[in-house]
Amino acid sequence: MKIKTPYYIFCLAACIIVTLATIVSCKVSYDFNGSSIDYTKTKTIQIADFPIRSSYVWGQMGPIFNNELKDKFANHTRLIQVRRNGDLKIEGEITQYQLRNKAVTSEGSSAMAELSMTVNVRFTNNVNHSEDFEKQFIASRSYESSQSLGSVQPELVTEMCKDICDQIFNATVANW
Repeated sequence: MKIKTPYYIFCLAACIIVTLATIVSCKVSYDFNGSSIDYTKTKTIQIADFPIRSSYVWGQMGPIFNNELKDKFANHTRLIQVRRNGDLKIEGEITQYQLRNKAVTSEGSSAMAELSMTVNVRFTNNVNHSEDFEKQFIASRSYESSQSLGSVQPELVTEMCKDICDQIFNATVANW
């Protein structure tokens, strides 16, 4: 007497075999440092201090930005920071720091204000000059006008500097 195996068992076995073959043949690679740098060719980075060229200035903004940018590359890459002749070179200036009204109340007074910052960046890749660029990066933050600028400025500037440094990092070495 011959026992007939149901058709669904053959289908299930075929699906399992195909799934296992796919898993074994595929390779997924993730790099969690956020950069796509070929460290065999690119070993150093030169990051110049960005001067403030804006007509409106908050004195602590320059050091906050410059430190954040250098820390970003130090913490997320294995590049050695050098003073000159880097494989990668980042330079530029803070070109605009601006405060403006964003929303007005029914009485005509300001309800919300917006602080914005613009940074001009010149990037040179001495290993691959086709990646060179000059570009502006912008960040802004809003706050309620009932708060004084002096009380919110340190936090907002720090947030904007982090945002712009993330944008610069992504544009230069993350290739996203």
